Amino acid sequence: MSSPEIVDDFYGVYLLYNINPKYKGRTYIGYTRDPLRRIMQHNRGTWAGGAQRTNNKGPWKMVLIVHGFPNNISALRFEWAWQNPTKTIRLQHLDLKKLPRKETEIQFKIRVLTEMLRVGPWYRLPLTIQWLEHDFYKEFRPERKPPGHIITGFGPVKCRNLRVSQVLSTFEVCQICFEYIYDNKELKCVNEKCNLVAHLACLADLFLSPGEYVPIEGSCPKCNTILKWGVLIRKMKGRNYVEDTESEVVNEEEISQDKMFVDNNSWFLDCNDDL
Repeated sequence: MSSPEIVDDFYGVYLLYNINPKYKGRTYIGYTRDPLRRIMQHNRGTWAGGAQRTNNKGPWKMVLIVHGFPNNISALRFEWAWQNPTKTIRLQHLDLKKLPRKETEIQFKIRVLTEMLRVGPWYRLPLTIQWLEHDFYKEFRPERKPPGHIITGFGPVKCRNLRVSQVLSTFEVCQICFEYIYDNKELKCVNEKCNLVAHLACLADLFLSPGEYVPIEGSCPKCNTILKWGVLIRKMKGRNYVEDTESEVVNEEEISQDKMFVDNNSWFLDCNDDL
């Protein structure tokens, strides 16, 4: 099994699936900044921070998680819309309802997700659909595939949330407008051989088409490398932030009672070395 992919500044919305014979097939949608910690909380119960709706009904598996949101507000709005597809104005034109006898609960939730990723504002965000449990993976139908810049990944993920660094950087010069960059928000090309440095706003103006407000991707003005806007923003944050080392440390002995209920293929059990 592959090592967990480390994601900086993590904001994710996840889908849980219940494997308890008594409640099997039930699902739950939630928001988290730390998927490993969150699945443990759900399987421990409300006393450990789990949700009331999942309390004493486990074990649960985290089937997939959508991440790459720019902030918690964006992720929480996505979570609410996924939970309430008949109420959100973004999906009212589709009249989404579960098909009786033809769709399980998880199939319906995944169908809703495929529709959400093709409407604004989410279809413009640099999101990743991470399948944590490959047994549940189902390829999206061709007419429901998300835009090309939304990535599909497989396997475990581990968050590395960040806090502001107190180290001040030296001033750089934007190579588009040739003015100094004073706010530590310079963007740099991902090509290691390219020395492009630019203001966030200057590069955004180059990437944007008329009528657009959020860039998706564009060509580096110096080396012509195709640059994805979401990747540039995350790398910028990584330079101006440092890892938060004050996160809660999880005691493996405290979660042993949860592990006995879940088979060894569950994604979060592959992270034992990181606990």
